[in-house]
Amino acid sequence: MPASETTPSRLPQSLLTDDALPLYAQVAARLWADVSADGARGGDRLPSERALATRYKVSRVTMRAALTDLAARGMVESAAARGWFVAQSATFPEKQKSGAPDVPGTGTGAHTVEGFADYAAKHGLATRARVLYSAVRPATVAEAETLRVGPGAAIFEMRRLRFLDGQVVVLEHNRLPLALCPVLAETDFTEASLFATLRSAEPPQNPQVADYSVEARQPDDTERELLEITDATPVLVAYQLAYNQHGRPLELTLAAYRGDRYHFRASITS
Repeated sequence: MPASETTPSRLPQSLLTDDALPLYAQVAARLWADVSADGARGGDRLPSERALATRYKVSRVTMRAALTDLAARGMVESAAARGWFVAQSATFPEKQKSGAPDVPGTGTGAHTVEGFADYAAKHGLATRARVLYSAVRPATVAEAETLRVGPGAAIFEMRRLRFLDGQVVVLEHNRLPLALCPVLAETDFTEASLFATLRSAEPPQNPQVADYSVEARQPDDTERELLEITDATPVLVAYQLAYNQHGRPLELTLAAYRGDRYHFRASITS
């Protein structure tokens, strides 16, 4: 286990919050993962808002916000007096006919989440990391709800600085259910890739889809120091909840990127 070079109390408070995603976004991600895992198809009717609110133990206001969020992304749609339905245009992760995991590089699947090391390797960039803190600890109630584990279940938590070609790019805070990949607790992530470690686990854990959002703000004092920001450069804060090939929450990450060294690009389909 890498030794802690910076105590958690010195880390940015924005990276220490339990509910990295708003509650409605957590519920939306869980609902869509369940819909995908159940093999739903476009046009399928969802349970009533009341039933969904009861299932996910939230208020109807929060449930409505989650459904509205999914509708804005073209995943569900509503019909007056008829309720909510899976959108005809909704797309789902491809499933393996054999039931085998979809591991990048095997040529068996089309959908995967690309990690920092994957990006670097694709572009021929050298990477390194400075682990600030890593530990195994009990999940908080908020983490348990997001990662769909029992409160107090073991999670692996890590905070590290990551570099591309010697330049610091991002301050990352990762949390993962330890049961899905026990080797996390024994891995030196100053050298190892988190996603590569997950993919080589037994059984493999392939980060296949993710709920992702990003916002810009000014860095706090600790982020400014760790990211070596000496001017008015903002940070881009990315929230990611990745799911494995079975639709189970796998990795919750909050990352603060230097705004002058990070470019977010996405393809939006309808």
